[in-house]
Amino acid sequence: MKNIDSEGHVTGKSIYLDDIPTINGTLYGVIFNSSCAHGTIDSIDYSKALKLVGVHRILTYKDIPGENQIGGIFPDEPLFAKSEVHFQGQPIALILAESEEIGFHARELIEIAFTEREIIVDPREAQEKGELIFPPRTFKLGNVEDSWSNCTHIFEGTADTGGQEHLYIETQGAYAVPLENGNIKISSSTQGPTAVQRTAAKVLQVGMHNLEVDVVRLGGGFGGKEDQATPWAVMAALGVQITNKPVKVVLHRMDDMKMTGKRHPYSSDYKIGFDSDMKIIAYEATFFQNAGAAADLSPAVMERTLFHATNSYFVPNIIVKAYSCKTNLPPNTAFRGFGGPQGMFVIESAIMHASNKLGIPAYEIQRKNLIVDGNEFPYGQIADGVELTNCWNTVDTKFDIAATQNRITDYNTTNHASKKGMSLMPISFGISFTKTPMNQARALVHIYSDGSVGISTGAVEMGQSVNTKMLQIAAQAFSIDPSRIRLESTNTTRVANTSPTAASATADLNGKALQKACNALTDRLKESAAKKLGVSTKHIEFKSNRILSNGNDAGISWNELVDQAFLERVCLTENGHYATPKIHYNKETEKGHPFAYHVFGLALTEVTVDCLRGTYDVDSVKLVHDFGKSMNLSVDLGQIEGGLIQGIGWMTMEELSYNNQGRLLSNSLSTYKVPDIYSIPKEVIVEHVETSGTDMAVLKSKAVGEPPLMYGIGAYFAINNAVQAFNPKAKLAFDAPFTHEKVLMGLYSK
Repeated sequence: MKNIDSEGHVTGKSIYLDDIPTINGTLYGVIFNSSCAHGTIDSIDYSKALKLVGVHRILTYKDIPGENQIGGIFPDEPLFAKSEVHFQGQPIALILAESEEIGFHARELIEIAFTEREIIVDPREAQEKGELIFPPRTFKLGNVEDSWSNCTHIFEGTADTGGQEHLYIETQGAYAVPLENGNIKISSSTQGPTAVQRTAAKVLQVGMHNLEVDVVRLGGGFGGKEDQATPWAVMAALGVQITNKPVKVVLHRMDDMKMTGKRHPYSSDYKIGFDSDMKIIAYEATFFQNAGAAADLSPAVMERTLFHATNSYFVPNIIVKAYSCKTNLPPNTAFRGFGGPQGMFVIESAIMHASNKLGIPAYEIQRKNLIVDGNEFPYGQIADGVELTNCWNTVDTKFDIAATQNRITDYNTTNHASKKGMSLMPISFGISFTKTPMNQARALVHIYSDGSVGISTGAVEMGQSVNTKMLQIAAQAFSIDPSRIRLESTNTTRVANTSPTAASATADLNGKALQKACNALTDRLKESAAKKLGVSTKHIEFKSNRILSNGNDAGISWNELVDQAFLERVCLTENGHYATPKIHYNKETEKGHPFAYHVFGLALTEVTVDCLRGTYDVDSVKLVHDFGKSMNLSVDLGQIEGGLIQGIGWMTMEELSYNNQGRLLSNSLSTYKVPDIYSIPKEVIVEHVETSGTDMAVLKSKAVGEPPLMYGIGAYFAINNAVQAFNPKAKLAFDAPFTHEKVLMGLYSK
């Protein structure tokens, strides 16, 4: 089945938030935000703005009937600043005007005075001063302290990773309209409809049942709309409650970049020890997470950093500790990989450090330390169904690692002005929300009396083609033509208490809930068919819109069976509920079984560095990925390619920059660079590894949203190797992204 949204996207017929027809009298919201990164508000004068023709009202914290609070994990983030501001871009007020243009003009007329306070932008400085979002957490396995004496080689260093702008094509936004009896409908560009509903109910001081949140699709999310879509939707709903008029809030691109959080930057220390055979004996790491000014999802992101601190390697003795550091930047948030890539980069840097010092290829160290079944992860889960050795052998068979290295060595021997480098990047990524209660989903299925079907789930379509997979599941369960099935929008009235579309778990959770609903309906219809045909239900099958009995066409179509069941008063509606079994985690002991399964893979990356200019090309990425039993290979390949290139962008060119005053410098598409057609790999080859899949994945088709991003980390180390080939004495810090400027400086460092 092809992506069912493709035609609508390329013809412009797909409906996004800004395509919803506006109702006459709609007011447009423009956010007045702080120009100060940390300070107290001395005075605000709205009088000139309020006198502007077309300005209806300006909402502040004083207009909130409930709680002025949007914090999800911790209540530490106000919707509107009251007396203090903690980052540039923090919302202070919402201007409601007859047009966006009037709203922007009014914003310029507001006068505000601050008393500035100390500004912290560096996470290490925040940790030193005790500015933490919450207490640090530590994962342990074995006995690290006593293990160093058993190590032949020990290396210590630091590794830093920058942030990353989500740069979804559709900016943050919401459109709220009044319904009768004080109810409100909110159309939101959100990955978390229930989070919007729950938070808006708290701020507006109403029940969740008074608010309907509807999502047709998003123009991209990547985690940036999991929690950070909420405030704009709440503001729109508050505007409706106060004015009884429709209110639309859609952020301008530069406002979006200024006001919203990014991927968390990390600064980290590591210490790694090997025996004489280069097996890892001990590993120690400390992570300093730049959380920004409020918690947002930082606690959960930091937790996943610890979960993935050893990436694909078995380390018998380990201690990893993480600090969530409070700084005066916008609260950083979820981003594809959710803290896992930051943890993986550090251990890969430690291995590269050892490789450079000892003069052996990093991939020889990697290969010797891969996880196998029965190994214990630092968090207590026992590895099962590990495909890393399988992936490695498949890469070697198909692409010949040694021959690739020899070819690169030959090139570097005969070329001075340019050098090539290669790297291997294994991945091991756990699938599940690490907060166990979030691993549940529901699906509502109606079979209409004419045989057509309507489906509602909690899955949000945001370009990852989850709608295609949901349609595929239902069509397969009923064995009917997909054209007979309609996928409804994601709506909190039809499917309540949803988990966000995140953690690569959406297809599994919602797909299995949908399977349960469809299976319950097919069981009822089989009973109706068996009764009519006078046979046992075990002899009834559905195939290609027909009913079979004992393998033969029974002379009954799907439509006829549904009509018969309806006349017999059989229930043709079902709600399916799925909760992931087996998973659990104890935060007091930091042990448990948090993941339903892991996704594995290995990427071989080749680059060429121009040693005169410091520029580089990614020549190829050849990877072998653990799809399980892919239910839709074309969709999954799209996710692999997109994730890979997004990861390469994070590692090489997407340099997020704030100055010491907390001002975003990379605040537009002229100053923040993402991969374009000229910077993506010249060749991408994706092969699947032969596996039996896992029953924990829907139809044994493993999650594919986040894992491929980590393949992009390989580009960093391939560039590193090319620079080392030109200048073996290069002083290279492990500091991503590896921009052209850093490469040029590294090529000629002494």
